Amino acid sequence: MPGFKGQYEHSIDDKGRVAFPAKLRKSLSPHAQERFTIVRGQSEECLYLYPENEWQHVEERLSKINSFSKNGRIVKRYLLRYAEDVSLDKQHRIAIPTDHISYSAIESKVVFIGMGEHIEVWSPQKLQAADSKVSQESIESIFEQVLGGDLEIDGD
Repeated sequence: MPGFKGQYEHSIDDKGRVAFPAKLRKSLSPHAQERFTIVRGQSEECLYLYPENEWQHVEERLSKINSFSKNGRIVKRYLLRYAEDVSLDKQHRIAIPTDHISYSAIESKVVFIGMGEHIEVWSPQKLQAADSKVSQESIESIFEQVLGGDLEIDGD
């Protein structure tokens, strides 16, 4: 697992190109060859950016989904219909497809968030709105549910 982590904000140009953060690039596996698959987030208006080698794992899981099941078709349809392959250019920029920019309401800035095996790409305004819906108490409760309370969040 590449171990993407951290948050980075960059400007996006009028052609949809944005500098890919150097610290995230250092965590990129050589197997990814600076190629990615970009898809829409499931319930949040953000984008998921998977390095090519990690996207192969997603495709393996998708190949095991029963296409004769209604829910199986829905999962494949909503994930794959908006999946696009992108690569870093010589200036280490990534071009975000126009329909993905519209979906995620990206304007002049982009926030990259390392999520372990993939990267979330957000409009700063959408990220702020999503963050405002989560209180410190609910974060602590979520950590306890997901991690069994093994990690503490200390705001001090």
